[in-house]
Formats: sequence, structure tokens, C-alpha cells
Amino acid sequence: MKKKNGKKTKFKNPHYTPRKHLPAKNRSGKPFAAKFFASRKGGIAFRITNTDQLPDFSEDTVNLPENGGIMGVVDGMRSAADDFHAELDESVKYYIDHRRNGSAVNGDIVLIRQTSRNDAEVVDILHRASDDICGTAHEAEDEDGNTVWVVVPDDTKLDFDVIVTEPPYEGTPTEGDKVLVHITVFPDDEWEDAEGIILRVYGAPDSKAANYQAILDEHSVVTEFSAEALGEAERAAEQELVPDGRVDLRDKFIFTLDGADAKDLDDAISVRRNGENYILGVHIADVSHYVTHRSRLDREAMGRGTSIYFADRVVPMLPKVLSNGICSLNAHVDRYAMTAEMTVSPVGEILKTEICKSIIRSSLRGVYSELNAVLAGEADEEIIAKYAVIPQEMLESACELYDILKAKSLRRGALELDSEEAAIVLDEAGEPIGIVRRERGVAEMMIEQFMLCANEGVATWMSDRGIPCVYRIHEQPDEEKLGAFLDFAHNLGLQPEYIRRGGKIKASYFSRILDRARERGIGTPVSYVILRTMMKARYSEICSGHFGLGSDKYCHFTSPIRRYPDLTVHRVLSAMLKKGSAEYVRDKFAGFTALSARSSSDGELRALMVEREMDDLFKAIYLSKFVGESFPATVSSVTAFGMFCRLPNTCEGLVPISSLDGFFTFNDKTLSLVSDDTRYRIGDEVTVRVESVDISARKVDFSIVKK
Repeated sequence: MKKKNGKKTKFKNPHYTPRKHLPAKNRSGKPFAAKFFASRKGGIAFRITNTDQLPDFSEDTVNLPENGGIMGVVDGMRSAADDFHAELDESVKYYIDHRRNGSAVNGDIVLIRQTSRNDAEVVDILHRASDDICGTAHEAEDEDGNTVWVVVPDDTKLDFDVIVTEPPYEGTPTEGDKVLVHITVFPDDEWEDAEGIILRVYGAPDSKAANYQAILDEHSVVTEFSAEALGEAERAAEQELVPDGRVDLRDKFIFTLDGADAKDLDDAISVRRNGENYILGVHIADVSHYVTHRSRLDREAMGRGTSIYFADRVVPMLPKVLSNGICSLNAHVDRYAMTAEMTVSPVGEILKTEICKSIIRSSLRGVYSELNAVLAGEADEEIIAKYAVIPQEMLESACELYDILKAKSLRRGALELDSEEAAIVLDEAGEPIGIVRRERGVAEMMIEQFMLCANEGVATWMSDRGIPCVYRIHEQPDEEKLGAFLDFAHNLGLQPEYIRRGGKIKASYFSRILDRARERGIGTPVSYVILRTMMKARYSEICSGHFGLGSDKYCHFTSPIRRYPDLTVHRVLSAMLKKGSAEYVRDKFAGFTALSARSSSDGELRALMVEREMDDLFKAIYLSKFVGESFPATVSSVTAFGMFCRLPNTCEGLVPISSLDGFFTFNDKTLSLVSDDTRYRIGDEVTVRVESVDISARKVDFSIVKK
């Protein structure tokens, strides 16, 4: 392994083989700015989204070549064939070979230049996404016989190791320990390894505690609030609740409905008939009253962006004295709320939305599973008595309105992908002892429809008045991804021919294909492919509609305890209700909503990555108990290097192509692996054996027992 000084290191562990490194040479020329995901297997994936999302880079701060350049933010995109392309606009795409990635790593902002019609290379790295990475520490010797530590990154997309140049800051590792390393010198054209300092030693790489903390640290998840923010929260929570000009709804029957373990109750509902129409009241915790604009608490909440939920804990966006205390709409206590009342027609159209500051008192702490039992006629006497307090007319109206809104959603083709969310069962020590699919009943789907209605009503109310808002937007798929999906669906016999490339498409087109897939028992894997075909939903200050929901105007209003964009919407609404001047609100909040949208999108992405990695960690620990055992599974994804198979409990593992009997090739049109007499494709039922589990990397390898 080549160090910066040209010497080599020799690993003391005979079972460890250092990675092979590939040269990375840069050449100058016309650059393009891009944020990308690197891979050891292939090249780099690019997709420019919005050049305004690069506020820290301009011609004043970046030395561009004389012939200029294009600045932009780029998201990673990886094809099913494990190829990588740079997409600079809708028509120009470039492949970037891993040997020309300029040592850039996952998430970096770089300059690239075109080298041929379809190829490009990295010219310069403008900004590193992160200097801190997790990996495994190995003891080695340099040519002079000196002992050095080498850290191998957990992320297999990083094709370099890190030579430790100074003593660790915290603890001393032993061979094979999991550590956090800060990179001081990245690889470049001449040197193939990085240099760094070990910041933290976690311990054994297969322990839950070590991996748990490593995930938090690698994603810079802040778990503690500053003393100043905690002080602000405690003082806010001590305020006396008084009507103070609010609409007093404490005499109205209002109730919450959440999961049994929920502690931050931020939404409550009420439903009543008004002639042929329905009045849906959605009462949301008025967090903006307690978290004031630009306070220290507000800044820390914006930095987090969202609460992060794991199997055994929550990293909240707000201190518990607010999230579980004064803001939570607990039963039988007064709470400040922001109330939106939607008048809904018999066919589900929102005829009018009225918004006000209110004070409420929830009459019931409802639980999804309990109400589901009541509605199904399966509840015991105690549960029946608990829910008897809901006026019968309200419960009937709520069920009727749910059916109406559901039918409307289906008519406009809102996508309802098959979800396989896992519920991880833990023992008293916090170790996973079971993983089951989380089921959703009528109560969950009812609240979902009511919240969708409120979000759409509030977004329309704000848009019609021309005041700033953080919208939830979802763009239609791009042509390349759409084309790949149409080929895939056609080869499965799902008849996608009515979708026309080049014109505006609707989510309902995908819904029809998904319905056909469900009829054939392959709804879940096809849902997964559709999800990969879709653009990512994000937050924006510009109202451009939500493709997946089939909605022209949509925002997030209903969860300000756990999502910062919702808190932003409440803050703007509060100012509008108080001042009554759209011009005043625009002047005060236009810049803030744009900043909030970008920050909230970043926070949401970070939370999704951390939650996914935590789920993978718990699943890997659970499956490590079953190495050598066989289970039925479904092929969920097929790539050039193998196929992923999913167990009924949602756990997933990779069947490497090298482990299959025979010579298999990958067909990127049908997303299948094919040999002379065998074919594997998405949706196939197989039996797999758990071959190995790497808890540190959160990876599981399967082998095929039979098809």
C-alpha cells in the first residue's frame, strides 16, 4: 500500500487483504459542478437538481478555468446494470469511469469536464461531504518496522484506506476494532491512500453498541441539546395557557389517534356533517408559539430537520419538555393548537379551508389497534367502553369521509406502493428477538387520508393568498428512468403501452400497472422498481405539485413537533393570521422559507439514511442467529453482481452472482439473471440459505437452495 512518502505498509493480520487501488488522474478543461456518489465497482452517478442549492460556491469563491463552468447540485443515480452516468440536463449524459473520479468520495461537490461525447472526468473537488468516516482498524508495519494503524472504511464505495498518522484521540484500538477516523489528507493523483486521525474507538465490530454509535457519529446526528436551547424550552413550557384571542374549542369533542407507543401527539381530529358536506377539523399542536423565530432552540431544530426514530429510541427535533410535554396533545389537558377546518363535498373535493389559532382539550387518547378492533367488531368490553365516548354520529361521519377521500385518491390515481415496513421486536436488553411486517388497518389509513386533506387544504390556502410556504413537491419521472421501467414492465407482461414517453404522464398510469402486478402476486417487488423510477419528493418554496399524490398544491402542516417544514408553515400562518398582510409576510419570510426548504430536505435525507442503516443493523444482528438455516424468499432486485432476496419478515440479503450454479449474465431490459436453462427475475419465489452476516457492514449474504 502506497503512503504519501512512498513507503509501503505490511498488515500484521494474515487474514486481512488490503484493497487494490486504481489510479485517478485529473486533467484540466471545461468543468461542470456536480455532487456525486462514487463506487469501487463502477463510475460515478450524477443528477443536477437545482443550482440555487449551492449558496456557498460562486465565481467569487471558486477559481474556474478561463472558459468558465456550470455550477449545480447533483444527486446520485445508479442504474440496474451497476453503470454510472453523469446527467447535466435532460439530454446530455456522461459516463465517468472510476479511474477518473479524482479520488472524490460519496457526496462530494466536484467539477467535471467532458472527455468525449459520452464520457467525463473529475477536474477538481470543491467541497468534501464529510471528513469523518467509520471503519475497521488494522495493525500494520511500514518499511522501517514501525507499527501503524490502517483504517478500512465500512463504506465499500470508498476505494481507499486511511493511514493513521497520529495517536488516537480517544482510547487505543485493538486489531479489528470499529473506529471513527478524521481524514486529514485525501488521496490524489500521486498517493492512493488517505491519512487521518482516529477520533473514537467503538470496540468490537460485531457489537450492537459499537455499530449503533458509529451510525450516529458518521451521519453527525446530534443527540443532545445545548444548555441554552434547553433553557428556552423549559421557560416556554412554564407558560400559562389562556385563550388570549384564540378560538376556544375546549367544549368540542376532539380526539387523537396514534400508535400505542407514541408520546409526541401532534394531531387531533373532529368530524361532523353539514348538510351533504363534511367538516373535517384537523387540530395541530401550535409549536410555533413555543419555538420562536431565530431563537437558539429554533436554530437547533432547523439543524436537525426532523425527529429520527429507531427501534429502541427517538432522537427528537425538540426537547422532550416540548415534544412529549406542553406541545403534545395529551388527553384531558388544555393545549394551544393551529386548527384547519376543511369543508369537503360528497365526492371529496375541498370546498373551503378555514384556519385559526385555537385552544383545545383532547377528550380521548385513541390507539390505532384499539379502534381497528372496535371497527371490526373484535374489541373486548374494556376497549368498547373506552371508545364509547366518541359520539356515534362523529364516528360514522369519520368512516364515511374516509371512504370518500379514499375513493377520490383512487380516482386521481394517487400512487399507493406496497409498503413492507418492519416492526423490530426487542427483548429487555434491547436485542432483536423478532422482526415482523407492520400491518396497517382502517384507523391508520383514515388518519392518513385526513392529514393528506389538511395538507392539501392548507397549501391551497397559502398559495391562493400569495404568501410564502414550504411546499412538498414531487416531480414526474425523467425520460431515461421511465424508459427503463416501461421496458421492465413490458417484459413482465404488465402492458404499460398506454404510457407515452415524451408527454406528461400521470401517477394513475403506474397505479394501473401496479394493480396488474398485484393480481399476479408480484406487487411488492414491482412497487420497489416503481419507487426507484420515481423522483425523490422534496421540499421547495416553489409550488410545483406532487406527482405521486396527483395534487397540484401540497405541503406538510400536520407534524410540527417532529418536522421542521411543518413548523415553518405554522410560523408563516401565525404571522398571516396576526398581521393579515400578505405583503408583510412575504417580506419577512420569503428568504426563510427557501432556506427552510433546503435545510429540511437535507435533514429528511439524513434521517432516512440513519433510520435505514439502524434497521439494517438490527436485522443483521437478528439474522446472525440463523446462519446456515433456510427460508422462503422473493427476488426483490436484480443487478449485474447478483440479486437481492427478501424474506417474508422484510429482511433482505444478497445472492452473489458468483454463488449461482452455471454461467449467468445480466439482462438490463428484463432486470434478470439468465443462464442456459435458468432465469431469475424480480418476483420469483426461491428458497435461500443464510450464508454469512457482517454486522459491522450490515450486510447479509444468501445462497439459493432451490427455485
